[in-house]
Amino acid sequence: MAIRSRENRVSAWAFLIGVVLALVGGMLSALFGELNPFLLGLLLVLGLVIGFIGVSPNDINKFMTSSVSLVIVSFAGSAGVRNIEFLNWEIGNIVSSTLGALLVLLVPATIVVAIRSLFSISQG
Repeated sequence: MAIRSRENRVSAWAFLIGVVLALVGGMLSALFGELNPFLLGLLLVLGLVIGFIGVSPNDINKFMTSSVSLVIVSFAGSAGVRNIEFLNWEIGNIVSSTLGALLVLLVPATIVVAIRSLFSISQG
C-alpha cells in the first residue's frame, strides 16, 4: 500500500471542492446574477492552496499542460458562448459563468506552479 503525504491529500480535496464550487457557483450565478464575491475569494484561496502544496515536482509538466489548456479553453469558451439560448434557457450564460469560475480556481494555481517551476529550473 502506498503512503500518501498529508499535503497531497489536502490539495486533492482542495481541487475537488474547488471544481465542485466552481461548477455549482457558476451555474447558480448565471441564474441569479453575477458570481458571489465570497465564492470568488474562496476559489482564489483554493487555487493558491493547490498551487503551493498540490503539485509534486514529478507532476509539474502534467499539471502545467492540463491547467494551461483548461485556462485557454475556459477563457475562449466563456467569451464565445454568451448569447446561446435553448428552450428559453440562457445556456450560454450558464456555461460562461461556470467557465469563468473555473478560471478563478485554475489561474492562481497555474501561476504559482509556473513560478515554482522556474525557481527549480534556475537553481539547477
